Amino acid sequence: MTALLIILAAIALLIIGYVTYGSWLAKQWGIDPTRKTPAIEKEDGVDYVAAPPAVLMGHHFSSIAGAGPINGPIQASVFGWLPVFLWCIVGGIFFGGLQDYGSLFASIRHDGKSLGEIISDTMGQRAKKLFLVFGLLVLILVIASFVNVVAGTFFTEEGGFGLTGSPTNNQTTAMISLLFIVIAIVYGYFTNKMNIKTLPASIAGIIAIIIITVIGLNCGFVMGRTAWIIFIGVYIVIASLVPVWILLQPRDYLSSFLLYAMMAIAVIGILVAAFTGNASFSIPAFNGFKLENGSFLFPTLFITVACGACSGFHSLISTGTTSKQLKNEKDAKPIGYGSMLIESALGIVSLIAVGMVYAKYTEGGFGSPSAAFGAGIATMFGPEGSGIYNTIAALLTLAVSVFALTSLDTGTRLSRFMFSELFLKEEEATWKDASGIRKVLAHPLFGTTFMVVIGCILGGLKLSAIWALFGAANQLLAGIALLAVCAWLGEVGKNNKMFFIPMVFMLCATLTSLVQTVIKKFGVVFTPDAVWGDWFQLIFALAMAVLAIILVVEGIQTFSKQKKAKA
Repeated sequence: MTALLIILAAIALLIIGYVTYGSWLAKQWGIDPTRKTPAIEKEDGVDYVAAPPAVLMGHHFSSIAGAGPINGPIQASVFGWLPVFLWCIVGGIFFGGLQDYGSLFASIRHDGKSLGEIISDTMGQRAKKLFLVFGLLVLILVIASFVNVVAGTFFTEEGGFGLTGSPTNNQTTAMISLLFIVIAIVYGYFTNKMNIKTLPASIAGIIAIIIITVIGLNCGFVMGRTAWIIFIGVYIVIASLVPVWILLQPRDYLSSFLLYAMMAIAVIGILVAAFTGNASFSIPAFNGFKLENGSFLFPTLFITVACGACSGFHSLISTGTTSKQLKNEKDAKPIGYGSMLIESALGIVSLIAVGMVYAKYTEGGFGSPSAAFGAGIATMFGPEGSGIYNTIAALLTLAVSVFALTSLDTGTRLSRFMFSELFLKEEEATWKDASGIRKVLAHPLFGTTFMVVIGCILGGLKLSAIWALFGAANQLLAGIALLAVCAWLGEVGKNNKMFFIPMVFMLCATLTSLVQTVIKKFGVVFTPDAVWGDWFQLIFALAMAVLAIILVVEGIQTFSKQKKAKA
């Protein structure tokens, strides 16, 4: 019954936050439904493509979700369910939702341009370049983390290659994911070139998902981990270069149905468990401010939960792809703010799922948080090893991998935009306007390939070696995104006071975490047990901390100038 009360309280609080705080933000900023968006004014058939609100909601939600709101809250559950619950709710409404909505709005008012351009307008070109370097470092970690997650849900330990009957969960997931790419391309072609309406196309898409799921449950695909990492790398390079309507829009939209279904199954499972006693929620409410392993609640909790409450990666998606596809400014609230609150709800669902198998999870009984998530929800329906347990666990593993792959698609496209921006002069619009070596470096294929190769190499590390650093970098990016939007709103004379507390808190939490990582790794890298992954974490943590501090100083100077101008 505890699990049922937790999910009902979460849903009620998030709805209240959306209706009240979300609407207040729209009034403060002056959302204008009559104003033309960049998707309409700058449509180019490649990146600027106006999408129906439901389709764009699917793209945005699938892209921001990834594996973050599943992995993060589950790993943070060691502090107890109450701290995770409170941070998902408070963080989602007042921190993450504010950042996502504000970033999307600011980008819409900047011709759909990136967060770097927004920073350039208020803090100057130097700050823009520093931010682009910082953002690219974060995206490398995004690619590495999600390559690791996807390969982990696809690969077969015993190796081999090809189709197989009686597939394992991983083999089923791999098969369905491959077929998912095919139906996404077909969906994109029929809706964009054959002008098939969204409703009939969606019905056909859902039927196709059911068909490929049945195929995957009976016929899996086998390939080793390294081979999958290479395949994923090639796929995301292609996906990031082709027009959004071919793969990005349709794949994200169709995958959102899996996410909605996954959350619906979880809620049904919670109801079943509450009234039948199939599984019990066993996480203590609070395990203390300091754990046995030496981790403190601050800043560890706020870094680990990540996407379930606040994620800097969201601001890159809002300003990188979503703002280029938004048809009407009024849709920015449900897509920008609403998606974040749904993700917070998913974080709560993940917390409840691990609570059903908590003893086994804390004993290391699962290979990953995603596996614990699938097992936890499946346990609500039936005992381990039963037919319904195996089917639900396989479907949930599929959902997690689909969203991680969706985030990879979008993250790689974002890295293409930002890598090109880094080498362009202020007066140059695209790589074609550049000259010499800058023209090569700004070329979409060069930047995309460079980022993917590095990301895939790092993706071969253990997830634990990447996730903590990814969490800190991601949350630090959130603090900088809040700073950037706050500075821009102040520049154009709009209310920006709601940004200061979230901005300061996120910067303090993440810089504290990075300093802890630097101190820890300095004590490791000069010992005989040091590996190259330790050096990687040390160098990345140092670089991001230094870049962030410089950007914070630039932001303080900008706020000071704005204050003097008003005086």
